[in-house]
Amino acid sequence: MSERRKMEAGDWYSCLDPELGALRNAARAACFEHRTAPPRALAAISPALASLFGSVGDNALIEAPFHCAYGINIHLGRNVYINANCVILDTGRVTIGDGTMIGPAVQIYCADHHRDVDLRRDGVERALPVSIGTDVWIGGGAILLPGVTVGDQAIIGAGAVVTRDVPPGARVVGNPARRLP
Repeated sequence: MSERRKMEAGDWYSCLDPELGALRNAARAACFEHRTAPPRALAAISPALASLFGSVGDNALIEAPFHCAYGINIHLGRNVYINANCVILDTGRVTIGDGTMIGPAVQIYCADHHRDVDLRRDGVERALPVSIGTDVWIGGGAILLPGVTVGDQAIIGAGAVVTRDVPPGARVVGNPARRLP
């Protein structure tokens, strides 16, 4: 099985694989195009970035600068807003539901590096999906760790570090993020 197929299956794989390196280079090029487009020419999402993504709903908008690892694993719903300086390390599937608003400098991570130091040195990691529901609001500087699910209409406070699932309608803040009453 190729390293890409292992990544897609959520198995341990080597991120140092040449095929995965080529995919990351394509993502860097698309992010560069998005970041450097003249203001009058910039669409809600640059054509290169939009064509790279797994899917993009109507009226989705990504402010520049933006960075993703692969792009191919990102699925945006309708009316999604992603503010400037966001990073999505989409080694696994990242689903962002309709109407979700993501603040500046939010980071979404799917990569889970191996605990064994020798394997980690060899680039061994696995990809855990991140799922964000509809009408979610994620405050600036929040970090979502690999494998978390955020339910519909939840609110993630600015700077929160989300280490576990967030139920629908919940409000969480802090590090690690804890539910507000």
